[in-house]
Amino acid sequence: MRLSEVIDLTNAHFFLPNPTETPDPSFLKLELLVGGSADLMSDVLCFNLSRGLLLTGLINPQSVRTAEMADVAALLIVRGKTPPPETVRIAWEVGIPIVGTEMTMFEACGRLYGAGLPAAERTNGE
Repeated sequence: MRLSEVIDLTNAHFFLPNPTETPDPSFLKLELLVGGSADLMSDVLCFNLSRGLLLTGLINPQSVRTAEMADVAALLIVRGKTPPPETVRIAWEVGIPIVGTEMTMFEACGRLYGAGLPAAERTNGE
């Protein structure tokens, strides 16, 4: 599933370090292989989210650092939260587009899974 489809399905918008800029159009073509959701960043590391989409309600810089460690391709912030400028800046510096939706995590996950985004698999066997 492409990031453009995620944005359409969840009515999401980009968070940009400079609000007057526009996102690189290549980000819309970004292919996301799997999806996963968590508000506990330790849970993120238990799943193979490589080249995938992470849905979270966490807006602190640690969520981006965890996504970077897990090789996440894009972040979707749920529940209408707005990440602080530092979080957005870090995300773009490490090449992880960050978008947001007003939807709950449950609704966003349901829409994306229903549209064909596969769920990430566990990596630790638990």
